[in-house]
Amino acid sequence: MELTIRPLSPALGAEISGVDLRRVNDAVFRQIRTALTSYQVLFFRDQPRLDPEVQVAFAQMFGELHLHPAAPHLQDNPAVFVIHAHRDSKIANGNGWHTDVSCDTQPPLATMLQLHQLPPSGGDTLFASMFAAFETLSGPMQTFLAGLSARHESEHIYRGRYADRGVDDSSRHYPHADHPVVRTHPDSERQALYVNPSFTTRINGLKPAESAALLNFLYRHQQRPEFQVRFSWSPNAIALWDNRCTQHFALWDYWPEERKGHRVTIKGERPVFRPGPLRQLNMRLGGAL
Repeated sequence: MELTIRPLSPALGAEISGVDLRRVNDAVFRQIRTALTSYQVLFFRDQPRLDPEVQVAFAQMFGELHLHPAAPHLQDNPAVFVIHAHRDSKIANGNGWHTDVSCDTQPPLATMLQLHQLPPSGGDTLFASMFAAFETLSGPMQTFLAGLSARHESEHIYRGRYADRGVDDSSRHYPHADHPVVRTHPDSERQALYVNPSFTTRINGLKPAESAALLNFLYRHQQRPEFQVRFSWSPNAIALWDNRCTQHFALWDYWPEERKGHRVTIKGERPVFRPGPLRQLNMRLGGAL
């Protein structure tokens, strides 16, 4: 079976057709994994609603699953994170630029989300390529960043976040970790910026004002429209994204309507920077930061 792949933007993103994710053999999985390395985020429309066990089984083809340190999950399947926002929600998952759970020592490799219930309009998700963000920086800036590490924390995000969904986290410890500001992708060997405004709290070794100024510059640069693709969901569509080289932002522009689905996440490796030739992407960027 040959998949049909339709790229969606120059920076990242492709729609995949010609596959039923309930029935994926090793050959088809290799095509999907290769496409994920190339396009960073994949979208599958016209899929059946996956049973939790089926979604987990597909995700496990990538490797060991990641368990979220805070979020509520299905009672009989801790690997399935329930995404749910409605008129009484205090927060909506993903509503802010981030890469999933970068505060963990071994952050997620990839995330697979299927939405079962959609609002009448809105609820799109933006994805941004951190390869493109890094490769459009100047050579001297790339070299400077490649020698830095940053602290990623989660206490400020997760403490009490899911209290309205019955989560008592009074005795829970939330993770933090130091990661390189630039990480090397283990498959493509490309370098990606690995800081995000949700979890990254400081750049190690810099004075507070220096750290804040540099992070603010990097966040504004990462969020350029030229590095993005926008996905408008359809019923039971699936998004599969590589957390090692992307960020995403799930828009909560549909209140008081409801949005619901299941997310499964694959555990990744500890981020590392491996020195190598620094690639520069020739992309004409409009405007000034």
